[in-house]
Amino acid sequence: MTSLVNRRPVTIEWGDCDPAGIVFYPRYFAIFDACTAALFQAALGMPKIQWTEKFGIVGIPMVDTRGKFSVPSAYGDEVVVESRITAFRRSSFDVEHRLLKADGALGVEGFETRVWVARDPNNPKGIKAAPIPAEVVAAFGA
Repeated sequence: MTSLVNRRPVTIEWGDCDPAGIVFYPRYFAIFDACTAALFQAALGMPKIQWTEKFGIVGIPMVDTRGKFSVPSAYGDEVVVESRITAFRRSSFDVEHRLLKADGALGVEGFETRVWVARDPNNPKGIKAAPIPAEVVAAFGA
């Protein structure tokens, strides 16, 4: 597990909610995606568009995701998402998100596995996993 934890405040918007007035579950995954980008920005000191260019990659697509839903959120709720990398491997890594309600209650846990991906030199339209640079791993305190 890395030492860097990024805390991102989020306001639950009207469009995040279903007719029951609670967050429609796929919206959590969109929130977590933005939190992963914010985590990398905190570690690398630059937004995603810059670090993908710097390291010559296409991005960090998700290959596995899941969520554990404990306490619902509703329109207007102010929550905080804590995000951290829990494991780095050669070309993939795991991210954990914890969505905390204003009272500190754990609302949702999100888990992602992502891959560091570059253009495939043998197929310009294709992509392939690439090694995660040591500089990136070090930026997370791993």
